[in-house]
Amino acid sequence: MAKVVKMTEYMQTASVDPIEVVRRHSLTALVRDEIERHIIEGELAPGDKLNEAEWAARLHVSRGPVREAFRALEQAGLVRTEKNRGVFVRTVSLAEADEIYAVRAVLEEAACRMLAGRIDARQLAVLRDWLDAMRAAFDAHDPDAYARANVAFHDAIVAAAGNRKLYETYRRLVSELSLFRRAALVVHADAMERSLAEHRAILTALASRDAGHAAALMQAHVRGGLQRARAACKEGEQKEQGGAAEQWSAAPSAPASDE
Repeated sequence: MAKVVKMTEYMQTASVDPIEVVRRHSLTALVRDEIERHIIEGELAPGDKLNEAEWAARLHVSRGPVREAFRALEQAGLVRTEKNRGVFVRTVSLAEADEIYAVRAVLEEAACRMLAGRIDARQLAVLRDWLDAMRAAFDAHDPDAYARANVAFHDAIVAAAGNRKLYETYRRLVSELSLFRRAALVVHADAMERSLAEHRAILTALASRDAGHAAALMQAHVRGGLQRARAACKEGEQKEQGGAAEQWSAAPSAPASDE
């Protein structure tokens, strides 16, 4: 009998308040979303270390939700944990980016096919608003604003397609791509203009309910984005190598020998 009483007491003390579970889960989600935003917007760069105590102080929360947020971000492919070193923003290689772009092209092509036959006036208005935002950013020579509107345009298409699993998969891929070098629109002066024209053509095809044409344009656009990203990476590496060579040549010579 004593054992039964003790077990009952243990179960009562060990039970978890469901309200506390919900509160903690919601808090973890908020912390995760905030850190994810910093990663996606480039405020945290690939290779940056995430300090649990610093983020807890910054967000005015205990370290528990931050630790859980780090785990969620690792599952989402945005950070990596190194034993005895800590948590770091993950780096996406060119080879991995190739794979992500290939899957993204398939997903967005499918989204265009799904959306074209059912697109309504409200959805078209949203896409036109984002296209206008891209145009304004292009006119202002603001690649960061252009990139944000660009992402929102694509997100709106996939979300409007009406397939939740497709959208969830797409969101994860886009988050991972944010870890890849995003200099493609900056390196080449005409990249934004070409991208803008491609988005305009996609919107026109969707408005015309031409599923096949919209899908083909989207696939070509995404694959073109990969080519621009590859070119940007190559040019960026060449500039880095050139800068290192200049620093080497500008370094003071070693003192002459007394021999």
